[in-house]
Amino acid sequence: MTDQQSPLKLIVTGGAGYVGSVCAARLIEAGHQVTVVDDLSTGHADAVHPQARFVEGDAAEVAADLLGEGFDGVLHFAAKSLVGESMTDPAKYWEGNVVTSLRLLEAMKKHGTPRLVFSSTAATYGEPEVSPIPETAPTQPTNTYGASKLAIDHAITSFARAHGLAAVSLRYFNVAGAYGAFGERHTTETHLIPLVLQVATGDREHISIYGDDYPTPDKTAVRDYIHVVDLADAHLLALRHAAAGEHRIYNLGSGTGFSVLEVVESCRRVTGHPIPAVVAPRRAGDPSVLVASSDKANGELGWTPKLTDLDGIVSDAWQFTQSRRS
Repeated sequence: MTDQQSPLKLIVTGGAGYVGSVCAARLIEAGHQVTVVDDLSTGHADAVHPQARFVEGDAAEVAADLLGEGFDGVLHFAAKSLVGESMTDPAKYWEGNVVTSLRLLEAMKKHGTPRLVFSSTAATYGEPEVSPIPETAPTQPTNTYGASKLAIDHAITSFARAHGLAAVSLRYFNVAGAYGAFGERHTTETHLIPLVLQVATGDREHISIYGDDYPTPDKTAVRDYIHVVDLADAHLLALRHAAAGEHRIYNLGSGTGFSVLEVVESCRRVTGHPIPAVVAPRRAGDPSVLVASSDKANGELGWTPKLTDLDGIVSDAWQFTQSRRS
């Protein structure tokens, strides 16, 4: 993408993770100066862009020291993000997400860092009654992960109002695809596309489809998938449009989504592997359709997802998966 903004000096927390690493790469390509801060608890040192400065450590502690050097903004990706774990070990999420973010906000206030773009989640909405989900939907998270992200959003709002911070939160569901050497690789994998691809690589015998009796065209649940490059570019646009004293919140979504079965069939086409699928009972609390509306982001940020072809998204993820195995 072309960024008309003057080069900025930026910190990217969690820049050794999946979305953070792609965003750091896009920022560098746009001419910005990037410092990646990551404790490598879930990220990977080799996912840090070679032109980025890398400082290993706790996002808040390290950033608190670095911000004294004078930065134009922070893009905050560092977070604990496993929904199941958030319910069994909530303290890890209140500490790792909320407390860490609060310390980061305090450090930004102390050093006069003017901009923040926060990687939030559509899990803040819980099980919405309307789809696609608008920003006006009630925020009723059903798990500690979503609740922790919502708490951070509230904190950001108060800092923007009290201290003039220019802040943007971006809420989205499923990120997919890859960008060259930067892609998705989690120690504990919970996302559908990489799980299906694990069947194609022989690391998993089959993929489980949880429920085939939903009120959807093919009876499987429908979810939103955004290509990681489109998502990263939304962060660049958010950085450009952040306004002092305001905390703006945008949903990022496809507006339509893809069903579980559509994803499995796409993976079969792309990989040439039969990918056995086994139908399992529905999981408690799984809505039929979870899709976010990006109308507001389109109107105010000028953001429209470009890489929307499912086979293209899967193909990028598959190429990255194969490159890691060679």
